[in-house]
Amino acid sequence: MSDIPFDENAQNTGTIKCKNCGANLKFKPGTQSLSCDYCQTLNEIVAEKVEVIENDFNSFIDNAESKTEQQTISTVKCGGCGANTTLQPNVTSTNCPYCDTPLVIKDASTCNIIKPSYVLPFKTDRNKAKDGFISWVNGLWFAPSKLKLYARNSTERLKGVYMPYWTYDSNTESNYTGMRGDHYYVSESYTDSNGNRQTRNVQKTRWSAASGHVSNTFDDVLVCASKSLPEKLVNDLEPWDLPELVSYNDNFLAGFVTESYQTNLKDGFGKAKIRMDEKIRSSVNSDIGGDAQQITTLSTEYNDIKFKHILLPLWISAYKYNDKVYRFTVNARTGEVQGERPYSAIKIALFVISIIAVIVGAIYLFRNKG
Repeated sequence: MSDIPFDENAQNTGTIKCKNCGANLKFKPGTQSLSCDYCQTLNEIVAEKVEVIENDFNSFIDNAESKTEQQTISTVKCGGCGANTTLQPNVTSTNCPYCDTPLVIKDASTCNIIKPSYVLPFKTDRNKAKDGFISWVNGLWFAPSKLKLYARNSTERLKGVYMPYWTYDSNTESNYTGMRGDHYYVSESYTDSNGNRQTRNVQKTRWSAASGHVSNTFDDVLVCASKSLPEKLVNDLEPWDLPELVSYNDNFLAGFVTESYQTNLKDGFGKAKIRMDEKIRSSVNSDIGGDAQQITTLSTEYNDIKFKHILLPLWISAYKYNDKVYRFTVNARTGEVQGERPYSAIKIALFVISIIAVIVGAIYLFRNKG
């Protein structure tokens, strides 16, 4: 196995060629190298750790027509799940990585998008992702037997995908009005079930008006810019090791599918606000104090808004059961597995029957002893 520099001219074509044998190179997860499956040559990627630079949100929105930091890509929309897959040049056929639907290449279109600034390269390879997937499936109750068989044979079905994300920073200033509740206790007499008089302490709440101001600082609020996977499924893959981001480099994408964003920059910030709101409300409740809080009005200003467009790595597999597609995902940095799971009606029915049989048997034995 030798180290040979890759062809710098080839990387601009979307496929990177091995200078030793001419075959397509693929990024090797967990390394800083491109690997050739044919001659086993390793081609090292020079990727220095750089200071992450955020972009000014309002300036970019005001100059939306600017071509700065944009790139032209060819994408095709999946007719099954709606994912926008970025196509590499000379691709004649491929399937959607999210639902395995064949993509209609002739329907591909070109568009300008904000170029990703940073990427987290794949760290977990396909075999480790498969092992995690099998362990996850084996831990599922009432999973169809076909699903476990699918997991054991899933090596080639797992597809590496770079998912588009936005991150947002902001300093917020919030004014609120509300109510503060302080608990106190009073003695109360009552008659118990035996007709005896008893005394107990009953909690009451004394409410008073409250108002104030809170400040919060948000850094790297993460918003998935894809609509191809359920939001909960994507959020459950967190946390991501964002401090390990490296500058965007086409070489890290070699051999993997890249999805272009479906949620634009402005709409993404709307989703970020929803995630920020939980922390803002928590800080308001702390500022109100007392034992209970009610927020009546809340007005927030978002200042110094920054953003960046990044790509995060996933292993994805789709499984069809009873005409419904189930998706399974693996965080290709941590190995965390999340997924949608089918249930086997037959296994559930057999379980219920066995429980009923045990109960009937226990009743029978009890009566015979009597």
